[in-house]
Amino acid sequence: MIDVLVIGGGNAALCAALSASENGAKKILLLESAPKKERGGNSIHTRNIRVMHDAPMGQLTDAYSEDEFFEDLLKVTAGKTNEALARQVICESSTCPPWMQRHGVRFQASLGGTLHLSRTNNFFLGGGKALVNAYYRSLESLGIEVRYDSSVCEIEIEHGRVHAVCVQSSQGLKERIVAKAVVVASGGFESNREWLRDAWGPAADQFLIRGCRFNMGVLLRDLIAKGAQSIGDPTQGHCVAIDARSPPYDGGIVTRIDCVSLGIVVNKYAQRFYDEGEDFWPKRYAIWGRLVAQQPDQIAYSIIDAKAQGRFMPPVFPGETAQDIGTLATRLGLNPQALTATVEAYNQAVVPGKFDHAVLDNCHTQSITPAKTHWAQRLDTPPYTAYPLRPGITFTYLGVRVNERSQVLFDDFSPNLFAAGEIMAGNVLGQGYVAGVGMTIGTVFGRIAGEQAARTALLV
Repeated sequence: MIDVLVIGGGNAALCAALSASENGAKKILLLESAPKKERGGNSIHTRNIRVMHDAPMGQLTDAYSEDEFFEDLLKVTAGKTNEALARQVICESSTCPPWMQRHGVRFQASLGGTLHLSRTNNFFLGGGKALVNAYYRSLESLGIEVRYDSSVCEIEIEHGRVHAVCVQSSQGLKERIVAKAVVVASGGFESNREWLRDAWGPAADQFLIRGCRFNMGVLLRDLIAKGAQSIGDPTQGHCVAIDARSPPYDGGIVTRIDCVSLGIVVNKYAQRFYDEGEDFWPKRYAIWGRLVAQQPDQIAYSIIDAKAQGRFMPPVFPGETAQDIGTLATRLGLNPQALTATVEAYNQAVVPGKFDHAVLDNCHTQSITPAKTHWAQRLDTPPYTAYPLRPGITFTYLGVRVNERSQVLFDDFSPNLFAAGEIMAGNVLGQGYVAGVGMTIGTVFGRIAGEQAARTALLV
């Protein structure tokens, strides 16, 4: 019999398997639904983890306290978070970097263009793909079995206790596996277009999936149907504005458009619809996918002038450029008169100040709606550049409710079923996002789930 069965192949699942081994589990099996070449889930597209620290630590500068971390989380979630679990994640995050390094993860200084993150976020050398590969090497060195192309289609549960799981291979072969304890770290439902359509309506047809194509929410739906308590809103998730020319799946971080705060954003009618300079980009970038989703035809355009060049991480696709706004509008398929009027009204509303993208500066607009509260500069220096935007879903927040030991809650907590990562992130993230916190949740609760599953298995 398997001691600990881990379902999933991304960061949370890998952390759970490694933690289970560290805590005495002998026979551990990890089931990854993807083939080996696509292993790692959404984690391969990540690049950093948000970490609490009371003093400079490794590549992290200064200090980032528990209370400041929690305040940052409160701002983006508007209070929609379980404070006890959120603070648990925050406090445990300080122990993550050294643990990660023991399993082969390496860190580097924050990258150029990643403003405001050197104090709060630890960047992975080589990005998420390197992190995932390091963990898989560590699994191999510990003798932990990994099966690829193995999708769990059902979990056998009675009164909250797991008895077995049903696994289906890519060839259609089914197998029933019995385990003493099970960790579910199989992600959200963002790749399930039908489920997205149920939540969002026809708008979902225009969504692009930044992450992997395997997160169909099969086990999430199965667990909820069998009595697991759910948490979160199916329309909430990590949803950012990405290049509309991105592939339907697996575009990753290079498709994100990071120049929103340096210019203006308009919809298909060439009208602005939200404050582009509301707050620092790492705290606000993940609201823009949802904002674009609420616009006609789920399309928008980020427009900058030459002054913004070199101030943001360039996306993978070049922008559309022109020497005047009217020509740019024509190339975008927008009404030239409408876009010209929008830019002129914005320019007239800009109050000159001292521009500084590293702080909440005093460059703002007045007597215009929506306002731009920071980093407002006139668009008056050609060439002008525009990027088309679509909603890009990274992961969804509807999940299963857990306690501080990562046990899935039914009428009571499950004695042998644990959850980690995106499938339970809604306990902490009711809405919004702050850069790197998804990896924090997955790493902390992955380690907790693995430890608790190992302890459970040793008692059987």
